[in-house]
Amino acid sequence: MSNAKLSTSRAVICVDTGTTNTRVWIANQGNIVDRIDEQIGLRDAARERNNSSLRNSLRTLIAAARSKAAQSDLYPECVLAAGMLTSPLGLCEVPHIPAPAGEKELADSLYKLSDPQVTDLPIYLVPGIRSGPPSPSLEDLEQTDLLRGEETLVMGLMQAGVLSGNATLLNLGSHWKAIRIDERSRIASSYTTLTGELIHALQAQTVLASALPQGRLEELDADWLERGRRFESRNGTGRAMFSVRLLEQIFHVGQTPLSSFLLGTMIESDLRAMERSKHLNDPIVITGTGAPASAWHLVLQSIGRTTRLCNPEIVDQAFVRGLVRLANFHRA
Repeated sequence: MSNAKLSTSRAVICVDTGTTNTRVWIANQGNIVDRIDEQIGLRDAARERNNSSLRNSLRTLIAAARSKAAQSDLYPECVLAAGMLTSPLGLCEVPHIPAPAGEKELADSLYKLSDPQVTDLPIYLVPGIRSGPPSPSLEDLEQTDLLRGEETLVMGLMQAGVLSGNATLLNLGSHWKAIRIDERSRIASSYTTLTGELIHALQAQTVLASALPQGRLEELDADWLERGRRFESRNGTGRAMFSVRLLEQIFHVGQTPLSSFLLGTMIESDLRAMERSKHLNDPIVITGTGAPASAWHLVLQSIGRTTRLCNPEIVDQAFVRGLVRLANFHRA
């Protein structure tokens, strides 16, 4: 990122709020000038059963972004936001639009919000996308899914030429999502698991806490990753998770092999389900950080799938450019 003075004073503030984190960027002509992060998201609002803390943090983050922008003679004209801010416990609930949906459908559905208690700037919110029948019954549960935020990332990755029609985005955050793109470069459907949050819960709230590294999983042991996959395929996910405890207590296995074994079990379970639901069309673009992204990349390559692992800088830039493109299309 560069703080050098740019050719025009116009700028926008871009916001992505997820389950655990909020990221705010200052952007000029689609390029990132600076970024601010805070560890607050929808998990906090759900725990508190209200969005007061989230709103307060958002007000502070936007004010800080405007102050940083002014140091580069940049003056934001609006806030562009996507992600969990459009959910019921976010800033303002914006209904999902139905899949398939692409750039036009998303741009046409942007919601303009005025909220002086957060900022005096106009706020444009990108809706999420819902997969499945228009009026689903319980029998349609397997085909029904939701996403918020990833639709904007998809638009930016396609604009950058990283993602194309008939491909898949595998996004690995608090939730693991396989997002299928159709031949017209629209989001056709998605498939979500709670695996990222489950790993966090296992690290912090179960008897596995002493066996696993705390925080983001960074190190990966490829041999133990494969051991976890094989064990899960024979014994199931629940037994595989408990076996992390056995490996620690009886066999005295270290934390990196144990976390790699756990990742192998989780990936094997999700891979089986995503393949069965036909949500892993090649090429598969992987977005995420640390050991989970590296592990998925290794596993998919080992079974002959065509993959690309995106670095965080590409993901950040794609999200911001996706927001800016949708807003420009909406206001054109």
